[in-house]
Amino acid sequence: MLADELQEQLKTIKPDLDAVKLCWAQSGHEERFQQLSAISSQENFWQNPSQASLLKELQNIKNIRDRYTSIIETYSELTELVELFKDDEAELAKIASAVSQCLANIRRLKISFLLSGEDDDKNCFININSGAGGTESQDWADMLLRMYTRFCEREGFSIQILDYQAGEGAGIKSATIFTEGKNAYGLLKNEQGVHRLVRISPFDANKRRHTSFAGVFVIPEASQTEITINPLDLRIDTFRAGGAGGQHVNKTESAIRITHIPTNIVVQCQNERSQVQNKETALKMLKARLVQKQKEEDKNKLDAIEKKSIEWGSQIRSYVLHPYKMVKDHRTDLESPQPELVLDGDIMPFIEKNLIKEASTH
Repeated sequence: MLADELQEQLKTIKPDLDAVKLCWAQSGHEERFQQLSAISSQENFWQNPSQASLLKELQNIKNIRDRYTSIIETYSELTELVELFKDDEAELAKIASAVSQCLANIRRLKISFLLSGEDDDKNCFININSGAGGTESQDWADMLLRMYTRFCEREGFSIQILDYQAGEGAGIKSATIFTEGKNAYGLLKNEQGVHRLVRISPFDANKRRHTSFAGVFVIPEASQTEITINPLDLRIDTFRAGGAGGQHVNKTESAIRITHIPTNIVVQCQNERSQVQNKETALKMLKARLVQKQKEEDKNKLDAIEKKSIEWGSQIRSYVLHPYKMVKDHRTDLESPQPELVLDGDIMPFIEKNLIKEASTH
């Protein structure tokens, strides 16, 4: 019966709802909301020099609070409606879509509560590099590029391919994409690491099993005020863009490569037709890399991707297509028997699981 299905769905999401309630209670948002509401209600509030910032903070907290209270109330109402109309299939059919939407909203809110890092709400750059394995790994890197493109489409993020270095036989040697959207970095930072693929090679005439690796590096977009770069520290080279883009990219040296001499960090962009636009984008990437490097050095951390070889023993996730089908995240032990769905962008369960694991360790 439909009533039983809906009740089971509501029961299944209850732990997530409880987690949301706990996060809200621990966040201090309710106390701050009441405090700011009281301050803004004072007669002389308009004379407060911090009026604008306080009102902005109040509005931000109110938005979160309204979203939280709406979800709690909706869940309670739907639970009562399912019980009320448990013998009326027609009414239950009308309620079903609202239940599905409520469950999705609870999961999204839980994830947003888990994203509390200072950079989590920022846009980000994703760099994908093929590892050991030649053509095999280049094809694997291209599969990952598609996976992240599909994930971004699912989440409503906009993406730009800033750099695309085609492989010699197939796939890509490397690619860099810029992702814009709410909590883009907070979600995608969980994908940073080495990804391993096991499959029967489509490039091997003897149909042997191959293992391939690719590295994923994710950095948040830097604000204009976070860092200043000395122009004398830069070496700027131009070259002809390759890959998709029509005749223009092959005939003009519009692509830009910038080397930051003190750190030897290299970035490049060939996305735009204009050399000036490509230079601006490359500088944006460079600033993000430098800010990230500075933060990691301040915390005495090593860069996980640049310091690890893209090979055996350093992977965060394995994708096995043969002799069985399984995707396993080695950080959380979460598994999926449907690699086709994962490679089509269905990676949110892995991201969510890792966010919960990270939150529990802090």
